[in-house]
Amino acid sequence: MTENKNEEQTLENETIEESAAEAVFAEGEIPATEENDGTVEKDELQLAQEKIAELEAKIEEMDNRYLRLQADFDNSRRRAKLDMEAAQKYRVQSIASDLVEALDNFERATKIEAENEQTKSLLSGMEMVYKAITGALAKEGIEPISSVGEEFDPRLHQAVMQVQDENFGSNIVVEEFQKGYLLKDRVIRPAMVKVNE
Repeated sequence: MTENKNEEQTLENETIEESAAEAVFAEGEIPATEENDGTVEKDELQLAQEKIAELEAKIEEMDNRYLRLQADFDNSRRRAKLDMEAAQKYRVQSIASDLVEALDNFERATKIEAENEQTKSLLSGMEMVYKAITGALAKEGIEPISSVGEEFDPRLHQAVMQVQDENFGSNIVVEEFQKGYLLKDRVIRPAMVKVNE
């Protein structure tokens, strides 16, 4: 009976010691054992915490790199989209630049005075071709720049002469020497004009 009591007492003491050890370990303290004084476990815990801090720093650095790469990718995709839209919007600019030269020649040719029916017929055909070309260009957004009577705008007009004319206000376009053309909001060729001082 005494032997049973001693065994129960020993079991009870071991249970209390284990509970105390668990409580101390849960609070972050490493209990000393018979083999060591607790410094080995403390060193291992400190090394583990340093390793965790190092890994967390690496994760944060990787996250930042990922976010920067994502932003760079979004920016390049946005730039490519804008470039493609601009290319689509202004796709006819090079051919329009060449065609406005031909339009100048058509305009000069249609101003010739016809002396006979054959010349009148030829001029009538040229006017029809001229109107067809200007109509096709207008569908693509190419329009002539209005000049005479308008205020001089250096983005739209190229002043080649200045005059003093009381019939016009200051800085008003008096005469147009060569038509200018716009492609939507972009100047293909500025109008060559005479401006009142």
